[in-house]
Amino acid sequence: MPDLPAHSSPAFPPLHSPRPEHSHHLDDYGFDDDSISHAQDDSTTQHAQDRRTSQAPPPSLLSPAFTPPATPGTFTPSDPRPRPPRSVPVDTSRSTDTPRPELLEELPIVECEVRARIPTTTGHEMWLHVYRNNVDTKEHLAIVFGTNIRSRSLDREREGETELDRMTRGAYVGRLYPGRTHSRVTQLKKEEAVMPKAHSDGSLTPSSASSEAGDTASEVGDSQMPLVRIHSECYTGETVWSARCDCGEQLDEAARLMSNPAISPSGGAIIYLRQEGRGIGLGEKLKAYNLQDLGNDTYEANVLLRHPADARSYGLATSMLVDLGLGGESGIRLLTNNPDKVRAVEGPGREVVVKERVAMVPLAWKTGGKAGIKSEEVEKYLSTKIEKFKHMLTQQ
Repeated sequence: MPDLPAHSSPAFPPLHSPRPEHSHHLDDYGFDDDSISHAQDDSTTQHAQDRRTSQAPPPSLLSPAFTPPATPGTFTPSDPRPRPPRSVPVDTSRSTDTPRPELLEELPIVECEVRARIPTTTGHEMWLHVYRNNVDTKEHLAIVFGTNIRSRSLDREREGETELDRMTRGAYVGRLYPGRTHSRVTQLKKEEAVMPKAHSDGSLTPSSASSEAGDTASEVGDSQMPLVRIHSECYTGETVWSARCDCGEQLDEAARLMSNPAISPSGGAIIYLRQEGRGIGLGEKLKAYNLQDLGNDTYEANVLLRHPADARSYGLATSMLVDLGLGGESGIRLLTNNPDKVRAVEGPGREVVVKERVAMVPLAWKTGGKAGIKSEEVEKYLSTKIEKFKHMLTQQ
C-alpha cells in the first residue's frame, strides 16, 4: 500500500468500527488500562499488514471495543428522593398595609359525626371525616392522610353508646377486622401495659392513632409541619371535567402531596367546604358561566349577579383544624395562592398558625403545556385570579 500523508484517514474501510466477537454484559468490560490495551492489540493485529505505525498511541486515547448503550450518568439523578414543594415563610402577626379579611368574632362549633377508611385508586389510604356545625346544615368534610391526625370530637365518649356504636362511627384505633369487639385505645394499650393520656374534654391524644401492630403515632409537629389545603367544593371542575378552572387539578395535587410520606411525613388534611361557586351555589355559578361567555370575567360575572366576587368564609375550616389537633403554635403548611385565605384560616385569635405557604402552580405551567388543563377559559380564569383577586402566582 502506498505511503499516505499524515493527514489521511487510516487504511481500514470507512464506517468500520471494531466489534467484540462475543456478547457480554456491560459489567464484563472494564475501563482500566489492561482491558484497553487488549482491545488495542486485537485491532492492531487485524490490520498490522495494511498500515504502518511508528508508535502506538497512548492507551488513554483509545476507545473501548464496544459502544456504550447511553451516556453514563444520564439516567442517574443526583437525588432520587421526591422533592417537597417550595414553600414561603409566613408571619401574619406582623403589621402590614395590606387590608385584612373580615373574620368572625367567634368560631363556629363543629363536631365530627363519622369517619371511615377510604382506599384510593392510587393505592394510598385516607380517612374521610364528616362534620356538622351550628351555622349551616351542610356536611363539610375533612380528608385526612396519615395516622398522626385525629378528631377530638370523634374520639370523645358519647353517652349510652356501645363499643359497636363507637366502631360504627369510626371512633376506633388501628384498623377494623372481622370479629373485633372493642374500639377503645385503653383496652388495646392495657395489653401492652401502656395507658394513653386524655384531654380535659375526654378526647384522646393523637397516640390513639397507633396501629394494632404497636406503631405509635407521634404528636403532630414533632417531625415536620403537616400540609393543609382548604378546598371549596367545585362540582364542575371535580366531577364533570370542566376546563374553566383548575379546582379538580388542585384537589388531586393536594392529595398527591399529602399521601407521600417522603414529602409530608406528618400527613395532611384537606378541609373540603361545601361552598360551591365561591359561595353562590351551583345554579348561580352556571349563570356566571353564561355571563363569562358574553365577555365578562369570573369576578365581573358574580358582581353582575349581585353577589360578592368571593362570598366564601373560612371560620368552619379553622374550627375543623382545631378539632383535628392542628391548632396552636406548632403550625401548618398551607397549600394556597390566596393571600386572604392565609389570614382567614388562622381565625380571630390565631387559633391556627400558618407558618409556611406552599404555592399551587398549575400543572400546565410546570410542564410547559405537556400536562394539565389547557384551554382559553382556564387561562382567563387564572389571569383574573392574579389581577383582581391578587393571588400570589407567577409562571416564573
